[in-house]
Amino acid sequence: MKIGLQIPNFTWPGGPVGIAAKLAEIAKAADEGNFASLWVMDHFFQIGGRDPRSTLGPAEDEMLESYSTLAYLAGITKKVKLGTLVTGVVYRHPGILAKTVTTLDVLSNGRAYLGIGAAWNEREALGLGIPFPPVAERFQRLEEALQIVLQMWSGQRIPYAGRYYKLAETLNSPQVLTKPHPPILIGGVGEKKTLRLAAQYADACNLFAQAGLETIGHKLDVLKQHCERIGRDYSTIEKTTLGTAFLAPGQMSPADVIEQCRQLSSIGIQQAIFNMPNVHEIKPLEIFGKEIIPAVAAL
Repeated sequence: MKIGLQIPNFTWPGGPVGIAAKLAEIAKAADEGNFASLWVMDHFFQIGGRDPRSTLGPAEDEMLESYSTLAYLAGITKKVKLGTLVTGVVYRHPGILAKTVTTLDVLSNGRAYLGIGAAWNEREALGLGIPFPPVAERFQRLEEALQIVLQMWSGQRIPYAGRYYKLAETLNSPQVLTKPHPPILIGGVGEKKTLRLAAQYADACNLFAQAGLETIGHKLDVLKQHCERIGRDYSTIEKTTLGTAFLAPGQMSPADVIEQCRQLSSIGIQQAIFNMPNVHEIKPLEIFGKEIIPAVAAL
């Protein structure tokens, strides 16, 4: 099993003036600690208000634009893969999104993921003047976006004509370094639409660890059924989860995290991605690198 790190929060001691230095410290520690991947949210407002159980803050807390942040991280890391968990499809035109992820892949020497989903945060969309259509249309746009990025990464310079997007020429130069293309990760748990799109287009899926083993196992079964219906090899999709690891006295121990990873691995999860409320302290990253990542590598 591989371990990834999500950084969803930038409200750290020192305020905005210290964000760049602290983020660099975190990224370098993750890279040196052999984390497989490093993720940021594609949000413009903080999202703590969505769930009262969240350790994140109110909308007014600091939030960095995701692809500028990933470009910064690409320049200060060497091995770790980079992506958004996940980009809301309505935030960027698909042709520009493909170009943005291509640029990240080229400048990181082939370390980009494309994380994408149908978007849910109406408040930030309307707050910044981004059209936020009904959910059915967002999923239709998501499918067209997936088709567009794959066409651009295929090298075909032909028109694309969908219901919502029309491109006269899908030229993409330079092309991505990752072959055949950066892995596409679709985030979400909807059984009829999200997991169907994952079966058809994705190289990875992402589920919520907090849902529990039974629910995750059920979602994976649904994904497998979608794969079987279209003739897709289920094993070619990387199964990932997103959870929280709070390594601190009275919270979680390294043994707790290792056991959680063991259980996730037993139902088919291949990469466990964690955010850490105290990641800015760096010590939790060091514990992961020295104790947890080596322990779960054989799972």
